[in-house]
Amino acid sequence: MHNDNIVSIHVNGELRHVPAGLSLAGLAALLGFAPEKVAVERNLAVVPRSTLGQVMIEDGDALEIVHFVGGGDHAPAIADDSWTVAGRTFRSRLIVGTGKYKDFAQNAAALEASGAEIVTVAVRRVNVSDPKAPMLTDFIDPKKFTYLPNTAGCFTGDDAVRTLRLAREAGGWDLVKLEVLGEARTLYPDMVETLRATEILAKEGFLPMVYCVDDPIAAKRLENAGAVAIMPLGAPIGSGLGIQNRVTIRLIVEGAGVPVLVDAGVGTASDASVAMELGCDGVLMNTAIAEAKDPVMMAAAMKLAVESGRLAYRSGRMGIRRYADPSSPLAGLI
Repeated sequence: MHNDNIVSIHVNGELRHVPAGLSLAGLAALLGFAPEKVAVERNLAVVPRSTLGQVMIEDGDALEIVHFVGGGDHAPAIADDSWTVAGRTFRSRLIVGTGKYKDFAQNAAALEASGAEIVTVAVRRVNVSDPKAPMLTDFIDPKKFTYLPNTAGCFTGDDAVRTLRLAREAGGWDLVKLEVLGEARTLYPDMVETLRATEILAKEGFLPMVYCVDDPIAAKRLENAGAVAIMPLGAPIGSGLGIQNRVTIRLIVEGAGVPVLVDAGVGTASDASVAMELGCDGVLMNTAIAEAKDPVMMAAAMKLAVESGRLAYRSGRMGIRRYADPSSPLAGLI
C-alpha cells in the first residue's frame, strides 16, 4: 500500500523504507552515524558535506555512505634528512598500510613501532546494520597521522576517481594514492587507465601518488600528467618477492622530478633496505608487516631497514670490482 509519509531508497545497495522529509544529515543520524564522519553520494553525485542538512531525500534515491577503514611523535633518525611530497614534509620514509591485521589495535601498535607518519586507508561502505562497530579512526588518529586514501580494488579509472572524490569529501584530504588494477590474478596496474585517471584527478585539484609498473617511460608520463609521486612495484602486491628489477627502479629514480617510492612486493627488512639503497625516497608496505608472525616486531625492523638503507645511499657505496683488492697494503709485507 502506498504511504505518502514513507519513501523507498537504496542505501549501500540495500532497499530501505524511511520517513519522507528527511535530509541526508537526518538520514545519517537515523542510521546511527554522525554526519561529520561520513561522506554521501546521491545518484552517483558526491554531496558536499556542508549541504547534507539541506539536501532532502527523494523516493527512489540511490545513496552510498562511506567512511575510512583499514585495508607518533618520534625523534627522526637523521635530523636533516626529511623528504617532501606536494609541499608536505615528513621525517619517516616508511609508509604503511592498514589492511590484513587481526584487529585495529594490532594495526595501531605496528604503526607506532614503524615510526611511519603516513598510512594508506581504503574507502569502504559504512556498516549500516551496525553503526557502533569500531572504526579505524578510533585507533589511528587522523590528526596525528597523515591518512592517504587509496583506490585499492579499483579496476577502472572511473571507479578510482569516484572513490577518491568520496574520500576527499569524507576527510578533506587531497593527497591520495591512485592504483588502477588490470586484472585480479597479478594485481598489476592497468597503465592506460592509470594515466587517464591521473590526468582527471590532477585537473580536479587532487595530488595523486601513483602506483605503476617499473617502467621509466611510463613513470615519466605519469609525472607529466600530474602525479606528485611515482610508486613503482617491486614485485606483485602481497607476494613478498622483493625487488625484482633493480635496474629499472634505479632508472626511474634517476629520471624523476618527483619522489619515487617502491610500492608492493617487499617481504622482509633487506628488501626495504635495497629500495632505499637504490635512491628511492621511501617504501610503502602492508602485507610484509601485517602477515609477519609478530607484526609489531617486524614493523620495528622495517623502520630500521629503511633508515639504514637511506644512510647507505647517502654515504655512497664503494665501487664494484671484478677482482679482489686487499684491505691492507702489500708494500712492507714481511
